[in-house]
Amino acid sequence: MDKVYASAAEALKGIVANDQTIAVGGFGLCGIPEALIEALRESGVQNLTCISNNAGVDGFGLGKLLNTRQIKKMIASYVGENKEFERQYLAGELELEFTPQGTLAEKLRAGGAGIPAFFTRTGVGTIVADGKEVREFDGEQYVMERSLVPDVSLVKAYKADRSGNLLFRKTARNFNPNVAMAGKITIVEVEQIVDTGTFDPDEVHLAGIFVHRIVLNAHPEKRIEQRTVRSVKGA
Repeated sequence: MDKVYASAAEALKGIVANDQTIAVGGFGLCGIPEALIEALRESGVQNLTCISNNAGVDGFGLGKLLNTRQIKKMIASYVGENKEFERQYLAGELELEFTPQGTLAEKLRAGGAGIPAFFTRTGVGTIVADGKEVREFDGEQYVMERSLVPDVSLVKAYKADRSGNLLFRKTARNFNPNVAMAGKITIVEVEQIVDTGTFDPDEVHLAGIFVHRIVLNAHPEKRIEQRTVRSVKGA
């Protein structure tokens, strides 16, 4: 089955809608689906609950959707690079569900694996555990976390074949495989598309069964979140 669409807008057409829960891959600005985020902004959908490790930066990544007030709630583990996020949250205009980073990854992985909930020691005795079931196992307290199954997942991969088998590139893999597995519908942005059958099966990082639509973005911006340099001695 050929899952390639002509553009990011076409890939989202008939899929995204108001009031959905949408998961977005990436870590900071590394491995984010830039074209799909822009197309989501252009779609005009409102009242979104977004699941992502970060909330982008001002004016880029998910920051674009915060600027247009399309996000009503974030489920995330780190949001400290976005002043507009801070403003909206402190003003009571944006809901936030803080989730420890490893727990967030496992909530997505569990959702993709069909596991409705799991127990973890992370967050016991903190506000993370407020309102959640806590049980004792082998003398230790564990908090129950529900898995995440978003309506739509937006994912960035390096390469795909036309059936949706994916290869990720280095650290840009990050949350993307878990996000891809969790979504009821998964749309993937890639830099290269090859014919089905091109990959050695051992090269495939994520099977095409998890992927519903693919769009090519051969030249993403790949903006650096924080550029840090050091002086060269003697320069």
